[in-house]
Amino acid sequence: MPNALLSVHKINKTFGPTVALRDVDFTLMPGEVHGLVGENGSGKSTLTSIIAGIQKADSGEMFKDGKPYAPASVVEAQKKAVAMIVQEMGTAPEITVAENIFLGKEPAFRKNGFVSKKELNKAAAAALAKIGAHDIPPAAPTFTLNLEQRKIVELAKAIVDDPDVLIVDETTTALSHDGRELLFSVIEDMRKRKKGVIFISHDLEELLSVCTIITVLRDGNIIGTLTKDQFDEDTIKTMMVGRELTGHYYRADYDGGVTGEVVLRAKNVTGADLVEDVSFELHEGEILGFGGLAGGGIHELGRLLFGIDKVIYGSVELADGTKITDANTAVRSGMGYVSKNRDEEAIMLQASIRNNAVLPSLSRLARRGMIAPRKEKTLAQEIIDELRVKCQSMEQKVCFLSGGNKQKVVFGKWIGNGAKILILDCPTRGVDVGVKQAMYQLMYELRCRGNAIILISEELPELIGMSDRIIILKNGKISGEFKRSPELSEQDIIRAMI
Repeated sequence: MPNALLSVHKINKTFGPTVALRDVDFTLMPGEVHGLVGENGSGKSTLTSIIAGIQKADSGEMFKDGKPYAPASVVEAQKKAVAMIVQEMGTAPEITVAENIFLGKEPAFRKNGFVSKKELNKAAAAALAKIGAHDIPPAAPTFTLNLEQRKIVELAKAIVDDPDVLIVDETTTALSHDGRELLFSVIEDMRKRKKGVIFISHDLEELLSVCTIITVLRDGNIIGTLTKDQFDEDTIKTMMVGRELTGHYYRADYDGGVTGEVVLRAKNVTGADLVEDVSFELHEGEILGFGGLAGGGIHELGRLLFGIDKVIYGSVELADGTKITDANTAVRSGMGYVSKNRDEEAIMLQASIRNNAVLPSLSRLARRGMIAPRKEKTLAQEIIDELRVKCQSMEQKVCFLSGGNKQKVVFGKWIGNGAKILILDCPTRGVDVGVKQAMYQLMYELRCRGNAIILISEELPELIGMSDRIIILKNGKISGEFKRSPELSEQDIIRAMI
């Protein structure tokens, strides 16, 4: 297309028997924020990783500013003014923030044969200040930063050379409200300067707000492209999944509350970071939601309840009096935990689906210290079938699964172990609308079986739609509690959050 910033034509990519992309055509125009949307495994990340030089297409051609474009590496793509913030973690943890931002560009800071740390830090500080991230110290080791800060470092790294094309792949899932506003400000600046952004997100409301045009992929095929005047959430959902979503998205019941026995008590729980004097009871067959602003303590509370972080005052006790002081005790006592930071804390990316799925169940499967492979395979297959994990086989490495299928494996390992108490921290982060609906249905089914669920979420519609009760934390303390009701609104909850 004339004047296109970037265009791809008839791009194909396969991974073994799996067709990831089939004859894909895509165009990015100057001043465009082009949304890419589709179910997990639809081909979004594969397409953008080819554009960014991370991997090569099997066939097809690409053009940048009307000239042939075929980057052999990320560095070569960056030289052609194409940068990407990847879905997974894109920083090296053992080096500093400044070294991450200018990774591969160190020669520009050499003096007398040595890299000038002073100049490197100065340039990094300027890069961070340019996007409004004044609170991140350039000399800090990257592993000392939280997930959101590391994503902001990736953003600074991506735009330090002022690219013409910025690819944002599922980045907002790791960001708080303030972090998202920072990213959106960068995107809007690029749009105004007639540069281009390819924006991938599973948050349809966010896509409709940020993008000027949206393209839908399904099973490696382009289904269609919608301009701003054609944006409609239901239309996009139908294009994504190839059918209208049937059944309830969230729960439809308002049955008057929970009557089950208490299965867990938190008494005056206080942690070293944020959480202070939090007390509550969790009942059998209850979904108890926890919400609050980023930095309010909800994620830290989940780690304390499962024994990952140490409770410095107070206690977490089960109905039989067992005190949860560490994660091993929690697992042995029938608890499960899904971390917000899935790829670093909840799953072994380089291990197989089978090894991940059966890990919490190994002691249960063992007989006289030995585990029969047949039992492992049977359990793994049951989990794959029940959660409909899309994979080549149970021996496939988890790193090659889409985000939604990774999350299914995380869910599955605890269900396979028979966990009766589940702590779910942002369980639908980074998954598409179809997988979200399936997870909500699974959560409701588990509730009906008598499981107790703690649902930690930053999404108010999710909390309202799924919880029997909602507890709000503000500055680490409980600031409000709400019972399930058709009249409960986001505004009611927000008043307790701010």
